[in-house]
Amino acid sequence: MRQLLILTLWLSLISCAYSADKPNVLLVFIDDMGWGDFSCFGNEDASTPHIDQMASEGIRFEQFYVNSPICSPSRTAISTGQYPQRWKITSYLARRDLNEKRGMAQWLDPKAPMLARALQNAGYATGHFGKWHMGGQRDVDNAPAISEYGFDTSLTNFEGMGPKLLPLTMKPGDKEAGKIWEDAERLGDGYQWMQRSKITGGFIDAALPFIDQATREKKPFYINLWPDDVHGPFWPPVEKWGDGSKRTLYLSVLEVMDQQLGKLFSRIQNDEALRNNTLVLMCSDNGPEPGAGRAGPFRGFKTHLYEGGIRSSLIAWGPGLVKGEGRVDRASIFSAIDLVPTILDITGTEFPANANFDGEVVTKTLLGIEAGSRKAPIFFRRPPDRDSFYGIEDLPDLAVRDGKWKLLCEYDGSHPELYNMETDRSETENVASRNEETVKRLTGALIEWHQSMPTDNGATYIEPKRKKKEK
Repeated sequence: MRQLLILTLWLSLISCAYSADKPNVLLVFIDDMGWGDFSCFGNEDASTPHIDQMASEGIRFEQFYVNSPICSPSRTAISTGQYPQRWKITSYLARRDLNEKRGMAQWLDPKAPMLARALQNAGYATGHFGKWHMGGQRDVDNAPAISEYGFDTSLTNFEGMGPKLLPLTMKPGDKEAGKIWEDAERLGDGYQWMQRSKITGGFIDAALPFIDQATREKKPFYINLWPDDVHGPFWPPVEKWGDGSKRTLYLSVLEVMDQQLGKLFSRIQNDEALRNNTLVLMCSDNGPEPGAGRAGPFRGFKTHLYEGGIRSSLIAWGPGLVKGEGRVDRASIFSAIDLVPTILDITGTEFPANANFDGEVVTKTLLGIEAGSRKAPIFFRRPPDRDSFYGIEDLPDLAVRDGKWKLLCEYDGSHPELYNMETDRSETENVASRNEETVKRLTGALIEWHQSMPTDNGATYIEPKRKKKEK
């Protein structure tokens, strides 16, 4: 009996020491939000005080990129540390036939080197709360459950397999709520209908007891908190509809999301143990929809390889981990694929075997120890179904960011656009004709990368509206 008591006490001490050495990680990945939409990034039309408070205690990064200008591939990149092209997820996952036409997979292969699985194997409690969109939507009802990717528990929306929250809609004058995505009831066991304006809060209400349980069990935790917000269509509370314009509705949804996130942030901020040992990261999955969010000084929107589509406002918070309270890092250039190996490094977690991350470890940068950029260029390929969009008839197919230079071109390297991001971050002056050697170097590297990736049907896919126009 005495030996059992000693063993129990010893295991308890080991557990306490183990959890103390392993920081918790919370990744807030907002949907379709522009670089300039947090008020701490310059939004004067709406207020995001809870997010701003986190920024005032942490670091704002102004040259952080996501790895696609559209949802599913961006989520794949931030989950795997690899370019999403490796997994043939290059646009939003949709119906089975449309995925096939665009030369895409139907879902992310569970064999991908998931950050969550690596942390789960290292003893973390892992939870996904929010939008998934890496498989399991529309008629794709045989995709793997979210739990197969390394999550102990999950709660998602209509674009994932497993328990979910489904949206009820209400606008001024409605006598009863409407339902959208009713067919999603069949995508995994367990669903609950609730007002669309409250769904972010619903995900948070599921994340909070998950945190409490992990804390009781003295386990470090990793959480994806991925809201539906601020993706259209916009359904704020009825009392916040204002004039009903797209911009007003968007801003109302943004402010309500911030209020709901405040409940989660307060739980972490007001618990000394969590406050001193939790890293919170916040950014958007891609740029905004025109007329809704805004990309600050940057050109382009969601689906574009111009800065407005791929530059994201990143906040890193963690008073016990992050140095430089309220600092703005305007110099460091890195991207979402870098977060995976960096988080593994920060948490002391072994890299998955044969992961071959495209991302680099940028721990000192993320934690504010020193400014610094990733060494390799960041490469981009447009979604196969987005050669023309939002009024632009011929969008660039490829892009690369390397130091001060940003180059965009077609698949074959033609029609190069070169911008000096130190002097022209709005991409207004194409200086390709004056920098032939730089264009040659970057075009060569970009095409080499493009050809090394699995192909999609971007070169041959014709969007339905264009096909109709050509007839």
